[in-house]
Amino acid sequence: MLDIKRIREDYEGCKAGVERRTKGSFGIENVPALDNKRREILGEVEAMKNRQNVVSKQIPKMKKAGEDTTQIMAEMKELSMKIKEMDQQVSQVEAELKDCLLNIPNIPADFVQTGEDDTANVELRRFMEPTTFDFEPKAHWDIGADLNILDWERAGKIAGTRFTIYKGLGARLERAVENFMLDLHTIDQDYLEILPPFMVNRTAMTGTGQLPKFEEDMFYIPQKDFFLIPTAEVPVTNMLGQEIIPEEALPIHYTAYTPCFRAEAGSAGRDTRGLIRQHQFNKVELVKFTRPEDSWDELESLTADAEAVLKILEIPYRVVRLSTGDIGFSSACTYDIEVWMPSYGRYVEISSCSNFLDFQARRANIRFRRTEGGKPEFVHTLNGSGLAIGRTTAAILENYQQADGTVRVPEALKKYMGVDVIAKNELY
Repeated sequence: MLDIKRIREDYEGCKAGVERRTKGSFGIENVPALDNKRREILGEVEAMKNRQNVVSKQIPKMKKAGEDTTQIMAEMKELSMKIKEMDQQVSQVEAELKDCLLNIPNIPADFVQTGEDDTANVELRRFMEPTTFDFEPKAHWDIGADLNILDWERAGKIAGTRFTIYKGLGARLERAVENFMLDLHTIDQDYLEILPPFMVNRTAMTGTGQLPKFEEDMFYIPQKDFFLIPTAEVPVTNMLGQEIIPEEALPIHYTAYTPCFRAEAGSAGRDTRGLIRQHQFNKVELVKFTRPEDSWDELESLTADAEAVLKILEIPYRVVRLSTGDIGFSSACTYDIEVWMPSYGRYVEISSCSNFLDFQARRANIRFRRTEGGKPEFVHTLNGSGLAIGRTTAAILENYQQADGTVRVPEALKKYMGVDVIAKNELY
């Protein structure tokens, strides 16, 4: 959430920043009037309450002096009713203002290039050249079906489209990728592993920016007013909601494996085959809490930590900086890591690494204190996929496929897999 004080002091700058997203003003033009109305009513209420306090002290003196207090008591009763009415008005205006602020996205960082969509994204670097073959390569969905390790048909029978059943070495490969990532992030890097709930409440979804704007993209559980998590970012970031963190604890680096659930409401017809766009998929997430002055350096190191997965697996990828029209609602800057997918003949997003500045922290009220007794400040939050496991599995199947239809196991995964080659599963 944007700081109301920032909007108040630099409305034109904030409006221009939001409009750089090229999707309109997001209602920011309504903020000044609501803010002024709230402050005006609060001023009136404060004056009334001051009058009430002064008179309340006079009444006992008047009674003691034998003076008639009938009129002034009636006045105080009327004033009390008016204060109650004005307090209700304040609550209503504050609710309208909060709703307005919750629907305004973060302002992109100044250095993020302006553009309407992904066509304006800027490539920053590449690792390895795109994989080539001396035979006709297959798509991962065909590889999985031919090896009998991915079962789309039975998944559709029990759940519908955009679901997958992993079988045999397919299931083991998915598990191997997960364990490899968690070991890398917790042993070789400096992340603390978290295993959070896979359902969260409405407050948590609001804290990281999924609500109220993107509710239709979420799977909702009405009995509890819960949501299935779309990413581990939600429970892990909100773990520290409403807390004040001592400065010496920062930066905090967490990693978490979770399944993720997305309705994909706005993606009809996109990536309907394979593992790229599923209603349920697995992911290892990286989440950081930092001091404001450290967050840009932490974004670079977080992105490097996610890139390390693909470097060790030796899969071609590139890193792009998203344009203002392509970054997520809560982000000030996002780097996408895109893996080479031979079946697509292009790079496909496998991780988004973002700096949210204090946008999420302000919504979730996550603060830190530099000195004992000092004024709390909002932390900066960051997160990135390290990586989307299903997409990593798909990338391995496509980039490591062999002419005989089998798939070589990347060197780093052999100790987790127990085999060097994924051959056809002959079991039913």
